[in-house]
Amino acid sequence: MRQLVLVAHNIRSAHNVGSMLRTADGLEAQVWLTGYTPYPKIKNDDRLPHLAAKIDQQITKTALGAQKTVAWKHIPAIETAVAVLKKKGYKVVGLEQITGATPLADFQPPQKLAIIVGREIEGLEPEVVKLCDRMIEIPMFGQKESFNVSIAPAMALHAPRFAP
Repeated sequence: MRQLVLVAHNIRSAHNVGSMLRTADGLEAQVWLTGYTPYPKIKNDDRLPHLAAKIDQQITKTALGAQKTVAWKHIPAIETAVAVLKKKGYKVVGLEQITGATPLADFQPPQKLAIIVGREIEGLEPEVVKLCDRMIEIPMFGQKESFNVSIAPAMALHAPRFAP
């Protein structure tokens, strides 16, 4: 069975994080939250209690309990997360519309796949792109330039579940 990890880097919206956790539950993927991405309450949380509670409540609104069923972790530094994933044998792929990116339909996913998604408007920072083994993109056919950051990983993680 394919092993999937979604890395959400520098996502601002707790609601988007909750949606990603819910998607990960449905696709049996892990979620690694990096950078300033909000994360659910944790034991020995070092955030101010009222802030941790508020963020947790916002995530819960869209996660609908997935924050309790999905294997997730908070790793502040994306470089650390990528190094750990590569050491564990994962191919690290950025999901971004960028020159040279492989269209999702043409991508042959490996057995151990980590997909990084980034900021809601700007996407992945150039330094994060450099950490990736390759880039993939979801072609757009309408007027908008991109999918919502919580929708795009759902599409990208769903495809490998059915690939040979």
